[in-house]
Amino acid sequence: MAGYISDDTRKVTTHRLFEMKQRGEKISMLTSYDYTTAQIVDGAGIDVVLVGDSASNVMAGNVTTLPMTLDQMIYHGKSVVRGVKRALVIVDMPFGSYQGNPLEGVASAIRIMKESHADALKLEGGEEIIDTVKRIISAGIPIMGHLGLMPQSINKYGTYTVRAKEDAEAEKLVRDAHLLEEAGCFGLVLEKIPASLAARVAKELTIPVIGIGAGGYVDGQVLVVSDMLGMSQGFSPRFLRRYADLHSVMTNAISQYVADVKSSDFPNEQEQY
Repeated sequence: MAGYISDDTRKVTTHRLFEMKQRGEKISMLTSYDYTTAQIVDGAGIDVVLVGDSASNVMAGNVTTLPMTLDQMIYHGKSVVRGVKRALVIVDMPFGSYQGNPLEGVASAIRIMKESHADALKLEGGEEIIDTVKRIISAGIPIMGHLGLMPQSINKYGTYTVRAKEDAEAEKLVRDAHLLEEAGCFGLVLEKIPASLAARVAKELTIPVIGIGAGGYVDGQVLVVSDMLGMSQGFSPRFLRRYADLHSVMTNAISQYVADVKSSDFPNEQEQY
């Protein structure tokens, strides 16, 4: 009996991402946290949808990603999966759900996959969590790694500045990248590191390397959807390109609605039963 993956030739899979890297086709990736946005993002042709723990900042208004719980990530993951037909859906494992010990990590991973129906998971870290990564992958769950600036470790860094500018940290990042590939990860996100270092990692690895603030010499790019659509203000890192100004569009639309309600212009005769 054929599995559901092979029944839909349009569906992006981890293997298709590997093939894209092999033929030099760049991979497009955006975050989504809800059904409506996920439908739009998927319908526009994105390859990968990331249900990021950045939902902590974007959806909940937290300063860091640390407060996100397993239940919250599963909720957002479920919502996104329902809205996606083609893209590969990856869910972030939240802080505290896998750092403690490998068995806890496996249990958390299985819960997310069973309850959200996502296609894969993403974890932050290298050598420190490699045993957990191996165990989760051995359970049949695809894992994408994440190195460079790791928001779940922000209290350790104390700053959101570019990572791996010094030789020692750069060499550790390269070692960690190879460890993640050898452990069986299908891909890797590199966040906010020098472009030359990211290029080296992408060249040395056979798995796809996705960048955010990591230059253009990697295999694909990821951004937070509300940032690139211009819904958020006050966050303007160098790597962010705004493709729209939805903050102004939405503010103007809502202001007009308020004015129309106040003036009794809405609803008009055609908008009543």
